[in-house]
Amino acid sequence: MTSMLCTGQVTLVGAGPGDPELLTIKALKAIQTASLLLVDDLVSEDIVALATASARIIRVGKRGGCRSTPQSFIEKLMITAAQEGERVVRLKGGDPFMFGRGGEEVEHLQAAGVRVDVVNGITAGLAAVTSLQLPLTHRQHAHGVVFVTGHAKPGDSGTDWRALAQTAHSAKLTLVIYMGVGGAARIQQELLSGLAASTPVLIVQNASLPQQRHAQTTLDQLHATIEREGLGSPAVIVVGDVAANAVSMNQPEMYFAQRG
Repeated sequence: MTSMLCTGQVTLVGAGPGDPELLTIKALKAIQTASLLLVDDLVSEDIVALATASARIIRVGKRGGCRSTPQSFIEKLMITAAQEGERVVRLKGGDPFMFGRGGEEVEHLQAAGVRVDVVNGITAGLAAVTSLQLPLTHRQHAHGVVFVTGHAKPGDSGTDWRALAQTAHSAKLTLVIYMGVGGAARIQQELLSGLAASTPVLIVQNASLPQQRHAQTTLDQLHATIEREGLGSPAVIVVGDVAANAVSMNQPEMYFAQRG
C-alpha cells in the first residue's frame, strides 16, 4: 500500500433492490455528493436520477450471458478517478458485499492507497420475501437462513447443493438462492437429494419494483414453474417452509401478477 492516500475517495453504495424509498439516508447523501457514479446494470433509473446534474455517470453493468464491463477496467477506473480527486460512488444493486464483488473492489482500492467507504443496502433476498409479508426466519418454521449463489465463477465447481440440502433439512434453514434461475433444473435435482419434493419454494422476480412478479410452487416443480410462468433474471429463489404462506397471505388473484 502506498504511504500516502490520494485526495479523492471511493464509496461503495448499496442501491438496494430497486425501490428508491428503500435507500438508506447515508446512501442518498453519498449519491448526491458524488462527482462520478459508476452504475451497475440492476440499479433503477429512479435512483440514478438522484445524482446532481453535474455528476458524471458511467454505466458498468454486468449481466449473466450478456456483454459486460470487465472487472479489471472498473477497478482501474475507480482508482484513476480517485487519484484525480473525484468523489466516486460505485453504485451497486442490493448490498455491495452480497455477491457484488464489493470485497474484491475494496481490496484493490486499499492496495492502491485509495480511501474507501462502504454503505450497506437492502439485499434482494430480504426485500423479495418482505414485499410478500413473509419472514426468512420463523420460530416454528426456520432456525436460520443461508444466502447462496446459483452461479459459479469460471473454473469453480460452485455450491455443493447436496451437502447444503442435508444441512438445510437437519438444521431447519431457509435457502435464498441468487442468480439461480438459469441453473434451476440442476439446483432442483441436487436439492431433492436431501429435501422433500413437497418443500415449499418461492420465486420472486424484480423484487420491490412495480413490475415485481412471484410464483409459489414445490421443490419438485421449481424448474417447470419457472419455464411455465416465464420467470427470469433478476430473481431470487426461496426454499423452505417459510415460503408456504406466500399465497395465503396475499389475495388469490394477486398470486402471479404485477404489483400495482
